[in-house]
Amino acid sequence: MTSRSKANQHSASGQIRVGIGGWNFAPWRNNFYPQKWPQKRELEYASGKLTAIEVNSTFYRPQTAATYANWRAQTPDGFVFSLKAPGFATQTNSLENAAKAIKRFVFAGLAELGDRLGPISWQFASNRAFARDYFAAFIDLLPHELNGHALRHVLEVRHESFMCAEYIAMMRERRMPTVFTDSTDYPSFADLTGDFVYARLMRSESSLATGYAAAALDAWAERAKGWAW
Repeated sequence: MTSRSKANQHSASGQIRVGIGGWNFAPWRNNFYPQKWPQKRELEYASGKLTAIEVNSTFYRPQTAATYANWRAQTPDGFVFSLKAPGFATQTNSLENAAKAIKRFVFAGLAELGDRLGPISWQFASNRAFARDYFAAFIDLLPHELNGHALRHVLEVRHESFMCAEYIAMMRERRMPTVFTDSTDYPSFADLTGDFVYARLMRSESSLATGYAAAALDAWAERAKGWAW
């Protein structure tokens, strides 16, 4: 595992997915990837070893419909991408601007992923405090389906003000999860508020080949089993 590793996403069916954040990283070549493996086929290889990959580049710019179609073609049945939604939608204070950014992202080629489309993560900055009316309205802007495919959304909030009963109650009302962040810098939520769990592991150590010590990996495996029960 690396600092970009993702621990677990599971649906109501009890399925556990394990993934990573991205696939084009030079230190993984001749390590995770076989020696001399073509870079243009790294997604093909990674998706054959894992069940999910989080795409961070979509936070900075949406991809084209052709790119999404290409990603789908390179991945096997049962695999899913988790996409970080554009920062344009989460870094604005205007619900009107957020609505436009959400629409541009969801309805401009995303359908090309088809059943490879997993949860969409809406990440807010660490200085963005909880304001119930705004966040309730923001969640209400998120579309529920795309071309007949049910969409799943998860919020990633990083300000300590979200650690309150009012936020948890709001998320339970809307049956939406919050990213469970294994970090000392951001809040982590033990409360389950949706029908799946999205956990991000961020404490891996470069000195360990596996990123986490064996005991820590075993503990995460048990947590995942508990969430999927």
